[in-house]
This record gives sequence, structure tokens and C-alpha cells, in this order.
Amino acid sequence: MRLYATVAAGGFRRHATYRMATAAGLFTNTVFGFILAYTYMALWDERPHLGGYDMADALAYVWIGQGLIAVCGMMGGGFEDELIERIRTGDISVDLYRPADLQAWWFSANAGRCAFQLLGRGVVPMAVGALAFDFRLPSRPSTWLAFLLAIALGATVSFAIWYLVAMSAFWLMDGQGVVQVAWLGGLFFSGMLLPLNVFPGALGEVARMLPWASMLQIPADVYLERYEGWGLLGAYGFQICWAVALLLAGRLAQSLATRKVVVQGG
Repeated sequence: MRLYATVAAGGFRRHATYRMATAAGLFTNTVFGFILAYTYMALWDERPHLGGYDMADALAYVWIGQGLIAVCGMMGGGFEDELIERIRTGDISVDLYRPADLQAWWFSANAGRCAFQLLGRGVVPMAVGALAFDFRLPSRPSTWLAFLLAIALGATVSFAIWYLVAMSAFWLMDGQGVVQVAWLGGLFFSGMLLPLNVFPGALGEVARMLPWASMLQIPADVYLERYEGWGLLGAYGFQICWAVALLLAGRLAQSLATRKVVVQGG
């Protein structure tokens, strides 16, 4: 465990060194937050209580999304390109022979990245949004803890998805096609463009059952206190089930990849 804690700390320090990139991302998130906020205001003026949200809920949703876009990797996990490159060049064979679990190693490194992104690009956009707009704030202090747990589970689901995406490079000439598909899926089905609650009919039902809902829709609804008691446990259960299923799928892919490397190496 000490090894993986060290890897996580290293992941935090690594991303903390990219100060200009963090500042640029922070600026971009804030600008797009304003654009989306005014777009949502126009939409909710025409359709009050759309998706069960009032105006204050909708504005909070916008800034939660801007705060979590890098934390939960809705447009990229932040590590898959590096892992795909190591697979493409064959350097991954060295990683597989190390006395450390490949999935746990990358999970730990990504956890450090997520922690930094939450502090570096998550808090400030939400604070700016709270100052500029009248959006909903939790009525109970305990909601903030529940919100942080939902974020952690959402980030875990995100890691599991992007790890599977990276593992696909073992069997494809280039993993970038899968990356693009996952990028589009994360952007649309996480609720980044519009809350999944406003998706009509069967599309909305399917979208809310997909793993990407764990990244934004569920954390946002936890923040907005739409889950209480058993409902909150059910929301966490949804995230945990997807996290476990996807992590196990990633471990299976890793096992098959290791066997392939051993056979080719032999």
C-alpha cells in the first residue's frame, strides 16, 4: 500500500508542476462556464423546471460540470495517451514484469491527478460561478461530504473506462479511434452538454443507466440534495457496481494482455 500511496503522491506533484497548463484550463473552464450558464438561463426561461430543476439548480449544474470535467475525465482520463504509447512502443512489457500491479499503479497515479485537478481546476470555477450567479448551495454541511464521495466514485468509474480504452491498444493498431469514441460518449452521456434528466423517453432511460452518468449527473444530483437516505445509498450503489464491473473487465484485459506479451516474448 505504501508503494501505491507514493505513486499517488507522485501523480499529484507531477500535475502540480504544469502551472501554465492548469491556469489555461482554469481560464477555459471558467469562460465556458459563463457561456453555458447564459445558455441555460435562456433555456430555463423558456422551460422552467425542465428536468425537475429550477433556475438555481440548473446554474449549479453548469458550474459543477465545469469543476468536474477534468477531475472525472469526461473528455479524457489524463493518462490513457501515455499508456497507449507505452503499449505501442512495447515499453509496457517492462511494466508488466515489475513487482507491482499495472492497474493499481495507474489507478494510484490517476488518483493523485484527480486530487490535484479537484483543487487546481475544480474549486475555483465553482467559486466564480457562486459569485457571479445565484445558484443553489447545499442546505446541509453533510451534503458536501456526500458530494465528495460521489466525486471519488465517479472518478473511479472514469478511470476504469479509460483503462479499458487504453488496454484496447494491445489488439488494435492504434487506440486513438477508441479514444475518440469514448471521448464522445463521455461528453454526451455524462450530462456535460445537458443534464440527463432532460433527455426524452428511452434515450434518457438508457443514458441514466450507462456508466458515464456516474461522472457528473449523480454527483450533481447529490450536491442538489435530490438523493436522501436509501436513495443516496442507491446512487452510490450504482456508481460502485459500475466501478467494480469495469475494473474487473480491465483486470481481465490486463491478464489477456500479459499472456499475449509472455507468448510473444517466448
